[in-house]
Amino acid sequence: MKIIIIPLFIISFCFLSCNSKETVSLFNGKDLSGWHVDVPDMDDNPQEINPFIVRDGLLVSLGDPRGHLLTDSVYDNYRLDVEYRFAGEPGNCGVLIHASTPRALYDMFPQSIEVQMMHENAGDFWCIVEDIEVPNMETRRGPKENWGITEGKERRIKNLTDGSENPLGEWNNMIIETRGDSLKVWVNGDLVNEGFNMTAQKGRIAIQAEGSEVEFRKVELTDL
Repeated sequence: MKIIIIPLFIISFCFLSCNSKETVSLFNGKDLSGWHVDVPDMDDNPQEINPFIVRDGLLVSLGDPRGHLLTDSVYDNYRLDVEYRFAGEPGNCGVLIHASTPRALYDMFPQSIEVQMMHENAGDFWCIVEDIEVPNMETRRGPKENWGITEGKERRIKNLTDGSENPLGEWNNMIIETRGDSLKVWVNGDLVNEGFNMTAQKGRIAIQAEGSEVEFRKVELTDL
C-alpha cells in the first residue's frame, strides 16, 4: 500500500479556502453602480432631484424626495455591515431586506422587512407586506388583534434595547444577519432585535430616503 503524505500547509489552505466567506462592498465610493432608484416623485417630473447621491466618497440619502435605492441583485443568507450617521438633524431612515414588489405599501414602500435606523429607534422591525415573529410579540407589537402587514395595521415591532446608538453626528455600525427565515440585528455591538418565521427569505436590499439626510460610508455584504 502506497502512503501519500500531504503537507500541513496544503491542508490548512484547503480548510481556509473551503470555509472562507466572501465579503463584497455594495458601494464603490464613486457612483451608484449596482443600485437603482425608485422615487415616485421622479416619475412625471424629469426636473426632480435624485435623493441618492455620492458626496466626498460617501453614499448620501438626502431624505427628499422620498423613495428607495435598491440593489440590482437579489440576496439571501448574508451578513450586511453598514456604517451610517445623521450628520445634521436627527431623523428617519432604514434598511429594507428581502425587498420584492415595488410600491406595495402606500404606493411608496417595496414589499419587505424594514430594519429601522430612525434616531433613538435603530433596530425596530417594520413589516411591509411581509411578516416576522419575535419573542414577547404582544409586548413589543401591541394587541394581537391590531397586527398586520398593510395600511392601518400595527406593523412596528420595537427593538430590545435603549441607548445603543452613538451621539448624534457620530458614526453608527449596524449589522443585519439573515439566515433562512431568521433575522438578527446588532447596533454598535449590541444585539437589538431578533426574529424568526419571516415570510420572505430572499430579495433586494434597499436604503430609504425618508425625510432626513443620512450618510453611509460602508455597505458590505458577506455570504453566509
